[in-house]
Amino acid sequence: MVDLKIFSGRANPNLALKISEYLGLPLSRISLGNYPDGEISCKVEEDIRGRDVFLVQPTCPPVNENLMELLVMIESCKRASAERITAVIPYFGYARQDRKDEGRVPITAKLVANIITRAGADRVLAMDLHAAQIQGFFDVPVDHLYAAPVLNEYFLSMQLPPESIIVVSPDEGSIKRAVGHSNRLGGTLAIVDKRRMSAERTQQANIIGAPVEGKTALMFDDMISTAGSICGAAQIIHDAGAKEIFVAATHGVLCGPASARLESSPISRIVLTDTIPLRQDQLSSRYTVLTVASLLGEAIKRIHRNESVSRLFR
Repeated sequence: MVDLKIFSGRANPNLALKISEYLGLPLSRISLGNYPDGEISCKVEEDIRGRDVFLVQPTCPPVNENLMELLVMIESCKRASAERITAVIPYFGYARQDRKDEGRVPITAKLVANIITRAGADRVLAMDLHAAQIQGFFDVPVDHLYAAPVLNEYFLSMQLPPESIIVVSPDEGSIKRAVGHSNRLGGTLAIVDKRRMSAERTQQANIIGAPVEGKTALMFDDMISTAGSICGAAQIIHDAGAKEIFVAATHGVLCGPASARLESSPISRIVLTDTIPLRQDQLSSRYTVLTVASLLGEAIKRIHRNESVSRLFR
């Protein structure tokens, strides 16, 4: 894999380092900084002419800063004559603005996809997009990974009796995800009926499906942002008699009141991955952070070798 080059932006350098260690390759050298007026500076510090380049940069908060840095990195590599540029975006910001749910609003996820493509990205590697159809917003190939194998492996290691498990979907949009986890982990299935009151506020109504009383509830979601939905669902399950509640999500955005809400909730443990860097002051003993570096690293290796990525999930 001598023609493979991996560069890291400043959004999540620890994840990029773990990916490079999995592949047995050093991170390639790139200088990133800011001019006094805040503009981003970038210089690729080694020869990449004719090379297969992978840029690891989640567009997590600060979203606009990290997105612009990714675009500048793509532009730098394009002008340095890289053979192929793959934008590795473990967390894709603006993904929730994926449709026109009312008049006079933008489809910002499509706009961002257009910008990344126009900047010069030849491929995109993303993980647990908020909506799978976002892949179609890009005019270049998209490899969409799922953190489910990493999360399932963690819960399987806990050796919970299948008859004691109930997999709970925190809303109607996560039913397919919950079914997939239930098929792998066993147990029954339930759905929390969620009604969105505004962009910031949701209201949980009731539980549909199997009874949760006396069961260990496992809730899976693609992200935890302000934690309003997941904490509301956890409270409903707790009030219905669940013995323990475990919550797992791929992306720990944890913005605004999220940390305070999670700490005051009846959730026993919160399992996240490292697609987004988490500050130590955000975490307590309730949190477990799993790495997706091996999953991303294996996908990068397969893309470089023109092998199937979908086989990772068979």
